[in-house]
Amino acid sequence: MAGRIIAGALGNCVHVAGVVNFLKIAEELGYETIFLGAAIPVEDFIEAIRRYQPDLVGVSYRLSPETAAKLLDEFRAGLAPNDIAVRRFAFGGTPPICRIGEQSGLFARCFDGLEQISDVRAFLGESSVTSKRKDVGDSLLSRIDAFRPVPLLRHHLGLSAFEETLDAVRAISESGVLDIISLAPDQNAQESLFRPEEMNALLDGAGGVPVRTQEDLIRLKAASRTGNYPLMRIYGGTRDLVQWAELATNTIGNAWGAIPLCWYDTLDGRSKRVPEEAIRENQQAMRWYAERHLPLEVNESHHWSLRDAHDTIAVAMAYLAARNAKAMGVSHYVSQYMLNTPPMTSTAMDLAKMQAKIELIESLHDASFTTFRQVRAGLLHFSPRMNIAKGQLAASTAAALQLKPHIIHVVGFCEGDHAANAGDIIESCEIVQGVLKNCRVGLPDAMADPLVARRKTELVKEARMLIEAIRSLGEEDGDPLTNPRVLSLAIQIGLIDAPHLKGNPHAAGLLETRCVEGAIHAWDRDGQRVIREEERISGLLARRPGPVFQRTLPSRFKS
Repeated sequence: MAGRIIAGALGNCVHVAGVVNFLKIAEELGYETIFLGAAIPVEDFIEAIRRYQPDLVGVSYRLSPETAAKLLDEFRAGLAPNDIAVRRFAFGGTPPICRIGEQSGLFARCFDGLEQISDVRAFLGESSVTSKRKDVGDSLLSRIDAFRPVPLLRHHLGLSAFEETLDAVRAISESGVLDIISLAPDQNAQESLFRPEEMNALLDGAGGVPVRTQEDLIRLKAASRTGNYPLMRIYGGTRDLVQWAELATNTIGNAWGAIPLCWYDTLDGRSKRVPEEAIRENQQAMRWYAERHLPLEVNESHHWSLRDAHDTIAVAMAYLAARNAKAMGVSHYVSQYMLNTPPMTSTAMDLAKMQAKIELIESLHDASFTTFRQVRAGLLHFSPRMNIAKGQLAASTAAALQLKPHIIHVVGFCEGDHAANAGDIIESCEIVQGVLKNCRVGLPDAMADPLVARRKTELVKEARMLIEAIRSLGEEDGDPLTNPRVLSLAIQIGLIDAPHLKGNPHAAGLLETRCVEGAIHAWDRDGQRVIREEERISGLLARRPGPVFQRTLPSRFKS
C-alpha cells in the first residue's frame, strides 16, 4: 500500500470532480483513499485528519478568491503543529485560488488544471512518470514507448531572426507543452547551406530561421535543454541531402529525418534538380538514414494534394513513398497524414482517404519495417481570423484522433496570418491538449460509417490500379516502383500529375480535378463528369507513342 489519502472540497465549495479524479489516480497507484465529500466545514475537515491519520491531505476550493483566503487561513490555524509536520498537503483550485494556496505555505503542490496527468502521477510517487521528459530518453522510439497511448506533440518553429528563434526554443521548452521542436530553416539554408556563395542575402529569413553554421544548430539544441527537454528535429535541405542529414544528426540529434521522394526540384521550384535526379538523390538520403538505423519520414503524398491532385494519386504516392523507404533499408518509418488538404475535402472523405493510405502503407509491415502514424491539420485550410482558426485546429485534431496517431504534428492556428511564435505555439499545443482530454478515448468509430468505408475501399482499389500502371512502365530488372527513371516517366506522361503542374516542362500537367461530395476526383471539363481511374489510366497509356504506350490498360488492372 502506498499510503492513505483523504480529500474533499472545503467550506462552501460543492465542486468535487477534481477531487474525485485525483483520488482515482491515487487508487491506481495503490493508495487507500477516503473521499470526504463536498462543502466540508473547516472544523470537520480537521477532525477527519485526526481521525484517519492520512499520509496526504487533498483540499479543494473553486469559488471566490476572497473567501478562499479566509478559509485557508482558518484551516491552517486549526491544524496542530504535528498535523503539519507528519503529512503532506495538496491543493486543487482555479489558477487565482492556487496562487492564494501557494502563499499559505501549507501545500506541497497546488494543482490549477494546467498540469498534465503525468505531473499528478509523479507527485503521487509513480517512479516511471516524470514531467521532466529528459528521463525517458532522447530518441523518438523511447518517447513513443514511454508515453503511449498518448501521442507526442510536434510543432515547427522557424522565425526570421535567429536570436528570436533561440529565445522561442527556450520558452517553449520551459513551458513543457511540446515533445518535439521541429526547426524550419529558411530557403537559403535549405538550398545553399553548403554553397554559401550562391545565397541571396535579400532572402535571408524567408520561410524560416537563417541557420548558417554548425554552431547555430548547437546553440538551438542547447536552448532546448530545459523544461521537459523536448526532442529536436529539422527539415532537410532541398539539395545536398546527405550533408544535411549528417549535420543535423551530429548537432541536434535529429529525432528523425524528413525528405521527399519526387519533390524539392523543378516540380516545385525549390531546387534546380530535375525529377529523376532528385528521386535518385532522395533515395541516397533514405539509405543514409537506414544505414544508421534512424527513423525517417518521406514527405510525399500531401505534396500532391497541396497541388489539388485527386485522392487516388495521394493514396498511391503515400504507398510509393513508404515502399521506397523500405527498399532503401529504413526500418522505422514516420508516416504523415495531412488532413484538410485540399481545404474543401470533407471530414468523412478525409478519413476515408487516410484509412486507405494506412491500409496500403501498413501492408508493408514485417519484422524489418514498422511505421508510426503522424497526423496534422492542413496548413492551407486555416482562416486568418484567429478564433475561427482555433476552432479549425480543434476540429481537425478531433477528427485525426480516429487514426490512432503516435504523433500529432500541431499546426499553429495563426498560420493563416503569420508564422507561429513561442506564444502561438504554446497556445496551439494547449488547444490540442484540450482535445486530447475530451476525445482521446471513447470516440465513435468513423469507419463504421458506410460512406467512409465505401470510399476507403474505392480508393484502395483505384490506388492499386494506378500503382500497377506505374509498374508496367518498367522493363528492366528490379522493382520499377523504386526506379527513378520509371517514377520520373510516370510524372512526365501524367500517371502521377496535379493541376498545379500545368505548364511545367517536367510534368504532364494534364490533370483536372473537382471536389464532388467532399472527395477530390479526376474531372472531365468537357463532359462535366468524374473520370474513373481505370478510364484515366487507359487514356494516358493509349495516347502516347512508342511500344510502351501502344496499349490500353491491361485486364489485370481493371475492376
